[in-house]
Amino acid sequence: MSNQLQEDLTMQEAAVGSESPAAGDLNKIQLVPRITVQAFCETEIVSQTIDMAARDRRMSRATVKVLNGGLASAVEYFQSAPTPNLIIIETRLDGVELMTGLSRLAEVCDMDTKVIVVGHRNDISVYRELIANGVSDYLVAPLSMADLMSAISDIFVDPEAGPLGKVLAFLGAKGGVGSSTICHNVAWTISSRYSSEVILTDLDLAFGTANINLDQDPPQGIAEAVYSPDRMDDILLDRLLAKCADHLNLLAAPSTLDRTYDFTQDAFNGVLEVAQRSSPMVVLDLPHQWSAWTKHILSIADEVVITASPELANLRNTKNLLDKLGELRPNDTLPKLVMNQVGVPKRPEISVADFIRPLDVQPAAVIPFEPALFGMASNNGQMISEADPKSAIVGSIEYLTQLVTGKAEMKVEKKGSLGILSKLKLGKNK
Repeated sequence: MSNQLQEDLTMQEAAVGSESPAAGDLNKIQLVPRITVQAFCETEIVSQTIDMAARDRRMSRATVKVLNGGLASAVEYFQSAPTPNLIIIETRLDGVELMTGLSRLAEVCDMDTKVIVVGHRNDISVYRELIANGVSDYLVAPLSMADLMSAISDIFVDPEAGPLGKVLAFLGAKGGVGSSTICHNVAWTISSRYSSEVILTDLDLAFGTANINLDQDPPQGIAEAVYSPDRMDDILLDRLLAKCADHLNLLAAPSTLDRTYDFTQDAFNGVLEVAQRSSPMVVLDLPHQWSAWTKHILSIADEVVITASPELANLRNTKNLLDKLGELRPNDTLPKLVMNQVGVPKRPEISVADFIRPLDVQPAAVIPFEPALFGMASNNGQMISEADPKSAIVGSIEYLTQLVTGKAEMKVEKKGSLGILSKLKLGKNK
């Protein structure tokens, strides 16, 4: 083994021990569009990093294939195979050997195919030479997931298109726990407090309540959008939206049961993409069901909020959801947990402290059982802040809103501390 190769391996091993392949700020990376990517790797760590990136939600629209072998393998492979949108080449070659190999690759590739080279020399002269010869980017191994996805995003995302809107998905751990009410109030708070445009989408097509809670009766909504994927664009979306307030628009669920609703995994992708291009915030009210499409939406959302009440079935379901979403979203923060309907008179309950102990997660909000306030708001088509601006619940919803929009960080209580409970005044208002 040459001295240079031994030095490269030693540096790579040291870096692996000190930095996770996911290191970097993933939240700043734009969603990668629908592209095909093929990678040819020489080392296991680069192969694993690309494979991990392929499973990240920001790469969910891309099709990624990871193969063994470096530049020579790529040249041989594409002599008989069509070239993808992007080729990633890991190589230890440099100088004349590297440029010769890339010239041979260019001979078997389409003109519009992009190439990222992953090398093992941190040398600005190598970078400049590669860029001058048409390579899209040069990254130095060992690379992080963030560096790789950022490079891909920089190549394929149109900077003039602007960032896509943030997707917030709300789901109840069990039916009837108030997830829709929390969702609608958060959407309202984002629009009213921050004057930010919000599209609230009621995905419970059979039994959605957003139109009732917001005192709307639109003739069209999400059903027309999902059943017209070929026609879906900004103009159609604008026609289907019901304006609820200055910055809040609703894509409502139907008010009748004229259809049954069985959807494929990707059924809502088109409408979500258009909504994200149209608004900085897209809030999704998901039905309490586990299907291919709800699982898919939860896996690609920027933030997930689970609402639960303090009883055993909710605890089991919340644990299952957190475990599964941890698998589906390995590079994202845990979903936010809202404990709702806490303190129902005469109902046997699990204390909030005991509920969260096996979950290893702090609740973002603990909301007491106040049927009079919530009932009055629902019957009047109002949000909680409209029905009773002085209620302590308004503060809980505003804090949750700050968390999911990134305007605040989660307050982590020490283990064994009941500090979060001491802030509650169950059944009382300020």
